[in-house]
Amino acid sequence: MKTTNTILIIDLEATCWENNRIPAGQKVDIIEIGICELNITTQAISKKQSIYVIPERSKINKFCTELTGITPQMIEEKGIYFEEACEKISDEYDSTSLTWAGFGNFDKEQIMEQCDELGIENPFSENYINVMYQFKKYNGLFKMMGLKRALNFMNMDFEGNHHSGADDAYNAAKILREILQ
Repeated sequence: MKTTNTILIIDLEATCWENNRIPAGQKVDIIEIGICELNITTQAISKKQSIYVIPERSKINKFCTELTGITPQMIEEKGIYFEEACEKISDEYDSTSLTWAGFGNFDKEQIMEQCDELGIENPFSENYINVMYQFKKYNGLFKMMGLKRALNFMNMDFEGNHHSGADDAYNAAKILREILQ
């Protein structure tokens, strides 16, 4: 059992289409769950990983691969089904007992929607922190900004590749760590 000084930070990559035009018969599917832990006592960010997910309601197209770097071949080699990914998160992170966070509300809403649609138990607790909103509030800003701009605003470097779930989760964790200090 984890102590309450741990917050899980996630970032999803999902199937996407140019100009957000979702083809008939397809739905947005999670294809990567980037996740890491932030220990608010020690300030350490750890257990960073990417969990690749097999899309069950859509296909990965060229636009999506160019944006995320995730290819159908990668998913074929490393992907697991969404239900297995949820079980893995529950088992490895004790996620149902922890507060979790993401940069914006997309990640939370997509997890909830996909769990509902596929009849899978949500692996996360009710306690969610919208890091984008907290960043805006912390800095007294009137409008939201993306992850890279937020890091830049706080004089932090983006580490890794943008639109890599694990790297985006790690960078969101850096912002949250700063806000919580």
